[in-house]
Amino acid sequence: MYTTLALLLSYLLGAVPFGLVLARTIRGVDLRSVGSGNIGATNAMRVLGKPLGVVAFLLDFAKGAVPVLWFADWVGAPLRSVDTPLLPAVLCGALAVVGHCFPIYLGFKGGKGVATACGAVVAIDWPVFVIAGLVWVAVAFGLRYVSLASLAMGATFPVVAYVRSPGAPTFVIGCALLAALIIVRHRANIQRLVQGVEPRMGARKTVSPGSSPENEHAL
Repeated sequence: MYTTLALLLSYLLGAVPFGLVLARTIRGVDLRSVGSGNIGATNAMRVLGKPLGVVAFLLDFAKGAVPVLWFADWVGAPLRSVDTPLLPAVLCGALAVVGHCFPIYLGFKGGKGVATACGAVVAIDWPVFVIAGLVWVAVAFGLRYVSLASLAMGATFPVVAYVRSPGAPTFVIGCALLAALIIVRHRANIQRLVQGVEPRMGARKTVSPGSSPENEHAL
């Protein structure tokens, strides 16, 4: 029973659209109808300003970390085998990310999952996040594409996880699946990158709901 509850709560917490809630509560606006139309922290930052945008990011980040640090402890013995000790944490973290990307509260139409994935990875093995985060910084500020930086960071997760923990295939596979999900959620950005029309960081561009400005994809 506790195993089912932990996995269910991981998804339900991950599905909470904190950016949307903050925007509605503080400004009375629906993030899906302003800015980029994305429910993530970056659009919240665009609409609400940087301080509240940071709050939205931290809440989305926490959605990935809390299930790993708390709910995973409820998972029963069947998922705590000697061979896969990280399985409960990986499953809870992954379900939180799935919840963010496909929230039941919003008709399964959510964000990109990057911030929540980062929270889950930090809670399992924080150096993996730090190294991948440095890759994000290098790409974002070197090439000025946030979407490409997010993709590079996602791809780095399983590589670093394998180097650090070659004997923990569950974590490596979990990171690989997260990377695949991030790629899928960025498919429109990838197409624009190939076409050479993806906006760069700092580019001034008028956005409308449903469009994808430079930072929409990041979270």
